[in-house]
Amino acid sequence: MGTQKRIYQKKIKLAKQNKRTRWAPVWVIMKKMGTGKKVHPSAVTHVKRHWTRTKLKIKPRHQRKQHLG
Repeated sequence: MGTQKRIYQKKIKLAKQNKRTRWAPVWVIMKKMGTGKKVHPSAVTHVKRHWTRTKLKIKPRHQRKQHLG
């Protein structure tokens, strides 16, 4: 049971971080910047993170060592 709980908690953390990096909706940009302003939706997003740039410091799952001989 312990490993299933840990995997589930890891998935919850990853899902939460994935929601935080989404682009803002179009209506938010129009409300904040005005209707005539052309701004990218990611400019309004609070958290700017990409999977290649910034890591979440979540441990990878334990894998068996491959036997090479």
